[in-house]
Amino acid sequence: MPESARIADRTERVGGPYAWYVLIVLMVVYVFNFIDRSILTILGPYIQKDLGLSDGQIGLLSGTVFALFYGLFGLALGRLADTWVRTWTIALGLSIWSGMTALSGFATSFGALAAARVGVGVGEASASPAAYSLIGDWFPREKRATALSIYSSGIFIGAGLSFAISGVVVAGWNKAYAGGAAPLGLSGWQAAFLIIGIPGLLLAALVMTLREPPRGLADGILTKGPREPHPFLKMFAELGTILPPFTLFTLRRDGATGRVVGANFLAIVFAIAAAIVLTRWTDSLVPAAKLKILFSVGGTAITSNAVQWAAMALGVYGVFAWSQSLSVRDKPLYTLVWKTPTLLLAALAGTLISFGSYAIGAWVYIYAFRMLHATPAAAGIALGLGGALGGLIGTSMGGIVGDAWRKRDPAGRLKVSLLASIVPLPIVAYAFFTTSLPVFYVCYALYGLIGTFWLGGITTTMQDLVLPRMRGTAGAMFFMGTTLLGLGNGPYMVGLISDATGDLRFAILCSLGGAPIVWLCIVLAIRWLPAAEASRVERARAAGEPI
Repeated sequence: MPESARIADRTERVGGPYAWYVLIVLMVVYVFNFIDRSILTILGPYIQKDLGLSDGQIGLLSGTVFALFYGLFGLALGRLADTWVRTWTIALGLSIWSGMTALSGFATSFGALAAARVGVGVGEASASPAAYSLIGDWFPREKRATALSIYSSGIFIGAGLSFAISGVVVAGWNKAYAGGAAPLGLSGWQAAFLIIGIPGLLLAALVMTLREPPRGLADGILTKGPREPHPFLKMFAELGTILPPFTLFTLRRDGATGRVVGANFLAIVFAIAAAIVLTRWTDSLVPAAKLKILFSVGGTAITSNAVQWAAMALGVYGVFAWSQSLSVRDKPLYTLVWKTPTLLLAALAGTLISFGSYAIGAWVYIYAFRMLHATPAAAGIALGLGGALGGLIGTSMGGIVGDAWRKRDPAGRLKVSLLASIVPLPIVAYAFFTTSLPVFYVCYALYGLIGTFWLGGITTTMQDLVLPRMRGTAGAMFFMGTTLLGLGNGPYMVGLISDATGDLRFAILCSLGGAPIVWLCIVLAIRWLPAAEASRVERARAAGEPI
């Protein structure tokens, strides 16, 4: 069969039964992604007790340690998704993060557990950029928000199941071995890591069997030219555009001007200075009894806050350096990402929403356990199943409603996201002021239902504003914001404020302070979206794209 006939035959299957099969498999992968990512939420109290960790350190493990490597490696792995076989990229990452989750069960110190979480972050960074790219090729534009929302429901199913499974495993394990003699001397939280991590290795084999569609299939914009012959070298080269001091050499190699290289060097100096200032300030906020010193370097005590701000400085600098590099070596991609205000506003809105949702999700179980005297198994099931069911329905319905609204209004998806960022706030506020545990559970489920309608509109908007060959990178950029800045700061800031004030409720509610900025970003994105979407091909062509 001629190549044109094969492509025509495949085009007929866009949005067909096999596309839905791929979508369901990818959603299950995302469920595993968030089970492994969220498990620390419910295991936090047990880990704190056994390893003697502060709220700030739990915040670091839940957010920063994972998020830094997820965010930075996500940019490189997003590039890998745009140049290599996407199904293999996902399978490889799934094997890595599942193995590192299982290894977390043998951790006996903060350092060992942090190292395992780094591995989980690197592995998980591979999944969504490649999945977004696959979904963009298997589903037509008019169904894309629905498909991406169904995929994204794995966030809440996974987070919810992590609550339910972990709570049951810990309670059952501790009861069965209350007298000691547990296998390998493991405690309940260590057993939970092992039981949750191992099945992901089996799922990776299934992912390897998925078909790889031609890039641009659903849009009729097929990527021209041969496949990248050295995708992993390309990936490691991408890391060189993010991590100092390689960034300076990479910019010079790619032909950057002295002015650009000088700006990069100044950014390194600024990042180091900002990290030092923020470390000293936040250290001064925390009572001495709660200020954890992790280790010393040359007589200087390195605290949890120092790790946090060093990580954030590296992350923000890495994103800045990456944008500089793109402006030199891939001007069409740079134009459609960094010179499209609508896309940047959507990314910022998603980042701030994620900051609040990650902060609440990371501490909701500990809050119920500490403030409302919940029992481990009951809280795990109630919060987990409520969050999973609410997130599944809310995320999927948000995509369906957004696609329907878009038929009448080009910005309909973003209007759904705007409403979803407003309506849940009073529900969240009431949840953290009630003294009734059942009411708290119901409020959390409603928050999961209504507060997840936003996701499909934001993610699909970003995908629609770039060309098919750029979708992996655009997806990585979205997750860089939501994970590096949202997850990396949300749980940590709650832990910091809780340590400083002794008021966990106040600390959690502070995470909602960015809501007005979210509303402004989405309103502006709604206004500018039609023009940005209509001009993407012309702007890419003007920047040198061969289409």
